[in-house]
Amino acid sequence: MSQGTVIAAVDGSLESQAAAQWAAREALLRGLPLHIVHAWQDWSPGFAHAPFTGADTAPGETATTRHGAGRVPHEAARRVRADHPGLRVSVEQVFGRPVEVLLAAASKAEVLVLGSRGLGALGGLLAGSVSLPVIAHAECPVVVVRAGERVACEKQPEDGPAGRARYLDVVLGLDLTRPCDELIEFAFSAAAARGAALRVVHGWDVPILSGHDPEAVDPGHGVAMALREASVLTDVLRPWRGKFPEVDVKEQCVVGGAADHLVDASRDASLLVLGRRVRRSAVGPRIGPVTHAVLHRAAAPVAVVQHL
Repeated sequence: MSQGTVIAAVDGSLESQAAAQWAAREALLRGLPLHIVHAWQDWSPGFAHAPFTGADTAPGETATTRHGAGRVPHEAARRVRADHPGLRVSVEQVFGRPVEVLLAAASKAEVLVLGSRGLGALGGLLAGSVSLPVIAHAECPVVVVRAGERVACEKQPEDGPAGRARYLDVVLGLDLTRPCDELIEFAFSAAAARGAALRVVHGWDVPILSGHDPEAVDPGHGVAMALREASVLTDVLRPWRGKFPEVDVKEQCVVGGAADHLVDASRDASLLVLGRRVRRSAVGPRIGPVTHAVLHRAAAPVAVVQHL
């Protein structure tokens, strides 16, 4: 498996099936192969109470359980090949702890695609206890897909007799205090590959002023701040417009918490792109409050891109 690979993690859940289908479409857009990974742990009593040793086998593992688990990635691959006959698809089943398996896979991928919720706290590969640490520590962008999202309707019909279809907007949530090249480039590239418009959403808050401050009673103060924020956003995006002239960019500065605005924007988006700053924390994985909130509520697949 090379670095130029889209990886889909599957566990048999409806969410992971949706993730595999989304990953297949993304691989085709990028002209890359799809690699389907199934991280398998035996939850039989003999294994559940035994320490993990890293060996290929463990107490409680049997040929029957391994064979049954092996059907999961191969069934996902069968569905993908049937829907996308020209796509190169490979399958891998790895026995081990899901977080470790997926982080190892992410180090060799361009994009890792997960279902947002698995089969449960024990049986599901992609329950929150697995997906959140993977998102928080993966070296490559991670896309999160939920079953029932509009993943099969990322395009909308265009007017005209040809009946052509175009992708819905790609939406980028951008913090102007520390804009990041990796995040912006991912969003522009995603929009360019889809032939979609890129809508950039920047949320900002009006500072609280004292009633004794002349600016507090000046109705033009908020207008001036809004114009200033919009100007900064235009300046940040200007070089990227030059690099991706084919992408139609829509700039949107909004007042208030960014999470609510991004969730609203996701309702008519093909993909929502957010950033995750690299944080070294001893208290566990952190993905940032806005990204965390949007992951649970977005109506479109969410791509989380690591950046400094």
